[in-house]
Amino acid sequence: MKVERPFFYAVLAMLAWVPALSAQKSADLPVAPVPAQIAAARKVFVSNAGGESFENVMSQTVFSGGPDRAYNQCYAAMKELGRYELVSSPTDADLVLEVSSALADSGLSPGILGQLRLLVIDPKTHVTLWNFKEYVRGAMTLGNRDKNFDQAMTAIVNRMKILATPAPASAPR
Repeated sequence: MKVERPFFYAVLAMLAWVPALSAQKSADLPVAPVPAQIAAARKVFVSNAGGESFENVMSQTVFSGGPDRAYNQCYAAMKELGRYELVSSPTDADLVLEVSSALADSGLSPGILGQLRLLVIDPKTHVTLWNFKEYVRGAMTLGNRDKNFDQAMTAIVNRMKILATPAPASAPR
């Protein structure tokens, strides 16, 4: 099939504009609001939604710390953050932070070993207000896998910290 040169150049020029148009559309999208409960919260309950036991998968320990590692790390990180009072009951909380961990599905990108998830839940309505997910990269040694787990947890906590920081009031015009 022979393609005429002017037609070929016209198609090529149109294709060159597609990324620019796509970028313009996403830049024009308004930023959706963060649920008000997240910025207003003072008390949180950290909930352990569970995790898989990472010991003895294929005759080796995948991550140290057992199935409660994500919960323990999240609880300690939220306490260290100092932004929230950690309460012992969801009925006393403004937000519930439900943390879980799992080994990665086989369909994920090679090199991904697990995932951490943090759901931000309104305890009054039980509605999920936000959902954070971070993937944990694999590594040959247990020490490096544990380091990757720590990095994924730090990323989730940092994202929560940014989300919970109220936006500065805009200057009057």
